[in-house]
Amino acid sequence: MSYVRRFDHVGITVADLDVVSAFFVALGLEVEGRAFVEGEFLETVCGIPDSRTEIVMLKSPDDRARLELASFVRPDSVPGSPAAMANELGLRNVSFEVNDLQAAVDWAASEGYGLVGGIGEYEGAWRMAYVRGPEGIIVSLAERIG
Repeated sequence: MSYVRRFDHVGITVADLDVVSAFFVALGLEVEGRAFVEGEFLETVCGIPDSRTEIVMLKSPDDRARLELASFVRPDSVPGSPAAMANELGLRNVSFEVNDLQAAVDWAASEGYGLVGGIGEYEGAWRMAYVRGPEGIIVSLAERIG
């Protein structure tokens, strides 16, 4: 028996909700909603007493996946490792299929976000690159070829 019914979303805790959400909106995601969450529900789920967070829920253009960005109002955020590489344990990357990889990489560079490595090709089927986005988030961009 499978307990999973469908994939729902990936959540990322960030320091600057406006900057990070603007990055993903410019990449092509759409804002679905923005709200503050606090109280018994949040305290129970995240295990942090007296917590309050602001979230932005983004959705993919095909409406099949969601990305939740959260910024804690209380308590203060705990710094992560913004220079983490792909072999560091934890969230590895957030991945999107794009129509034009080079255009997406060029746009990211124009916004000050560079490649982690380079643009690679996998078995003549995919071109892919890791971009280090705001707050060190690694964003995998992949273009189907062939």
